[in-house]
Amino acid sequence: MAANKIFRFGPVALTTTLTTNILNCNVTAVTGPVGFTMTQPYLVIRHMRAVNKTAGAVTVSLWLGATGGNVAGTELDWQGTSCGANSFLDSYEILRMDAADFMVGGSNTATAVSLLGQGEIGVSG
Repeated sequence: MAANKIFRFGPVALTTTLTTNILNCNVTAVTGPVGFTMTQPYLVIRHMRAVNKTAGAVTVSLWLGATGGNVAGTELDWQGTSCGANSFLDSYEILRMDAADFMVGGSNTATAVSLLGQGEIGVSG
């Protein structure tokens, strides 16, 4: 029987800073019962939606890598893809994110786009 739990993130308003951290699953402090060692969780992203709430087209870009990083080779979704006025972009995938993975990104117009997503959260074994 699978132990993963369904989760959602967002909506998060994207800014024009394309290195903004959007999502990470690292747990930095865990208190629990004596003799229990918590392991890091991981995320499995299944769906993301970028919603443009403005009357003009905007662009959206996402990367997956180090905190605050958007270097070549770490492109994730949409990379300057235009999202029409009052429209949305969808991404369906099976993307595992571990504790060291950061989803970063933004839009060319501040707070014009909200990003939200669904997936699963599990515990590394």
